[in-house]
Amino acid sequence: MPDNDIHVVFLGLGSNLGDKEKNIERAYREINKRIGRIISKSAFYVSDPEGFESENRFVNSVCELVTILEAREVLRVTQAIEKELGRTKKSPDGGYADRTIDIDILMVDNRIVEEPGLIIPHPRFHLRDFVLTPFAEISPDTVHPVFAKTILQLKNELGYL
Repeated sequence: MPDNDIHVVFLGLGSNLGDKEKNIERAYREINKRIGRIISKSAFYVSDPEGFESENRFVNSVCELVTILEAREVLRVTQAIEKELGRTKKSPDGGYADRTIDIDILMVDNRIVEEPGLIIPHPRFHLRDFVLTPFAEISPDTVHPVFAKTILQLKNELGYL
C-alpha cells in the first residue's frame, strides 16, 4: 500500500494510574500531533482491571483518526507516546500491570495484519466490554474484518447490560 494513502484507524486508550482522564487527554493531544487527525472520541468509561488484580480502576476511551502513516509506524509512535507519558513496560510476559497509559491499535481500515509484533485487528478487543462500549459509542456500524459483524453486534453478543 503506498505511503500517501489515507487510513482510518481506531485506537483504544486506558489508564489506571495518576490522573487517568488527564493521561488520556495528553495521549490524545500527542496522537493528534504525531499520528493523524482525531475525528471522533468516545466518552470516558470506568472499568475494573481485567487479567490482573489491582485496587486501581481503569478509565477507557476509543478514538477514530485519519492518518497517512502505515500501521507499523502508528505502532511505533503509540509506543513512544506511552513511554513519554510514563509507561514503563508493555506486558512483558503476557501479564498485565497498572499503567499510566495504554494505547492499543484496534483496527486499521478493514485490514487484517499478522506480522511479528503487530496483529490487526487487535486479537482480543471483541471480548472486552471496556473496548466495545466506547467503540460502539463512536462507530457502532464499523464491521470487524475477521468476524464480519458490526461493533454493536459484537458488544451485544458479549452479553453486558
